[in-house]
Amino acid sequence: MKNFVYYNPTKLVFGRNQLDQLPQLIPDDVHRVLLVYGGGSIKKNGIYENVLEKLKERSLNVFELSGVEPNPRISTVRKGADICKKEHIDFLLAVGGGSVIDCTKTIAAAAKYEGDPWDLVTKQAKPEDALPLGTVLTLAATGSEMNAGAVITNWETNEKYGWGSPLLFPQFSILDPVHTFTVPKDQTVYGIVDMMSHIFEQYFHQPTHSPVQDRMCEGVLKTIISTAPKLLENLESYEHRETIMYAGTMALNGMLQMGYRGDWATHNIEHAVSAVYDIPHAGGLAILFPNWMKYHVKQDAQRFKQMAVRVFGVDPEGKSDEEAALQGIDRLREFWSALGAPSRLSDYDIDDTKLDLMVERAMANGPFGNFHKLEKDDVESILRMSL
Repeated sequence: MKNFVYYNPTKLVFGRNQLDQLPQLIPDDVHRVLLVYGGGSIKKNGIYENVLEKLKERSLNVFELSGVEPNPRISTVRKGADICKKEHIDFLLAVGGGSVIDCTKTIAAAAKYEGDPWDLVTKQAKPEDALPLGTVLTLAATGSEMNAGAVITNWETNEKYGWGSPLLFPQFSILDPVHTFTVPKDQTVYGIVDMMSHIFEQYFHQPTHSPVQDRMCEGVLKTIISTAPKLLENLESYEHRETIMYAGTMALNGMLQMGYRGDWATHNIEHAVSAVYDIPHAGGLAILFPNWMKYHVKQDAQRFKQMAVRVFGVDPEGKSDEEAALQGIDRLREFWSALGAPSRLSDYDIDDTKLDLMVERAMANGPFGNFHKLEKDDVESILRMSL
């Protein structure tokens, strides 16, 4: 392990009917709230009305920004920042999944910044202040409810980047598994792939001697793998929704990667793909991750073998490290395919027409990846494997 400092100030409010805590969770000095949400599903399932009812208990002035995209746009961030400045907003409430939360975090910083918010996302400027925010999670996937990161897309330039700041930790996040009952099967699958991918990104790292972190990662992965098929058979199972929701938060709140930096190369490649083609983020990860793994097996077969044996139950007897590792990767692909996740970019009608552009976008900041550095040729090879 390397030396580390762990910090996470987000208050996690988890369980049935925890929305009742909302009036008390919003700070006493707050008077004007911007409610941020997506395409309107929270109005269909009743969460919207319930949230407004709780906000009325505090007699707050509530403004709204709806229509946040699945890959949230910088144009929507700009719109939200303008509302905050014009209406003197003093608190942001994100009601939705990771995209809504990411957009809200970026609005929080943009509202206190006089330049173009894209400067913050591209790290041309560093936020010095941000509005406080809270979240009501409605989709288990990204873990954004308990971290300080966000991913934003500039559709005009086909760019998509992750960024973050300690200023962006939500003050609180309300997680009621009931709020995820109406999430359709495909979105539930995407959420499962996303949280597993977050764990894989952290599992593959360079520092040695991380036995506690390894077992924590493996334990959460095995729990997701055992729970996911049961959840897909009964999308309104509180028990299974609860498990998956908690797993998604634990996958990316920093607890699994104390003492090292994860890889994050596959996420960077996927951001390039979805910046060009606007596909679901987790769909891209489901396609890319097994191919990233296969591409690296020869370089570090032992690490992949450990995953294969401990997570996917591969019997290593009579197999080389590489053979056991490849069997584990195949089992990952089979598991995701059995859930209904895509396995090739052609599933989204993506061919090699814009391959060069995707490679260019992935390489925007030079070689990347903390497990093994990827150069331009590596990225092209992984993308070609994924077609």
